[in-house]
Amino acid sequence: MNTVDQSILDTLAEYDSATVQNAGILVRGYIHENDDYTDPTIREYVSPGVKPAVGYALTSTWTPLSGSTSDGYARMDYFDSIAKANFPVIVVQQDVDNPSSRGAIIGDGMAYQMAALGAVGALVEGNARDVPGIKDAGLPLWATGRVPGHGPFNMVEHEIAVTVASLKINPGDILVCDADGATRVAVDEATDVAKMCAEVRAKEGNLHRYFSGQKFTLDQWEEWNTQS
Repeated sequence: MNTVDQSILDTLAEYDSATVQNAGILVRGYIHENDDYTDPTIREYVSPGVKPAVGYALTSTWTPLSGSTSDGYARMDYFDSIAKANFPVIVVQQDVDNPSSRGAIIGDGMAYQMAALGAVGALVEGNARDVPGIKDAGLPLWATGRVPGHGPFNMVEHEIAVTVASLKINPGDILVCDADGATRVAVDEATDVAKMCAEVRAKEGNLHRYFSGQKFTLDQWEEWNTQS
């Protein structure tokens, strides 16, 4: 897996997912939204705190209702890959059952294991359960739903391309996750995007300060239009 210096991830974590998305536009132009950020179906169930969760995508597919289609070692390999990663990972899970999004594919038991092994967040196309327990485990969580149960639980594959809330995610993509959802950053663009975040923040700060006066006037508006 290709990675960048940890300082790049630390820089991205100083900004929010929207600022990172704007920085990406300035670096490489507009791309399709499904290659860029999650859609409104994603919900933040456990907040990462003041800063976003930033890490490399560790992808997998799951069936919460169907019987096993793989041996039990596949799931152990997946958890081993969390433990053996020498970089922060965000576990990314997609429900591929039929029907999908009916059972839960992550709960507090898994969350405790993932957090203990070093995961910094979980991004889930599907349902979570035991959300209070996941919060107690200290694992930031984004999911498209929430239910209390599941059937014959099974992990199908890992380290494959998945889709979460319309966002196409490849193994090793950098994800910046906060209350707005998740922004995807390609590894080969991460250094430039991290640098560009400061410029985005400065421009937005100027706008915020200019329009924050209690007695904003028409003359000021016309001045802003002239400068813009």
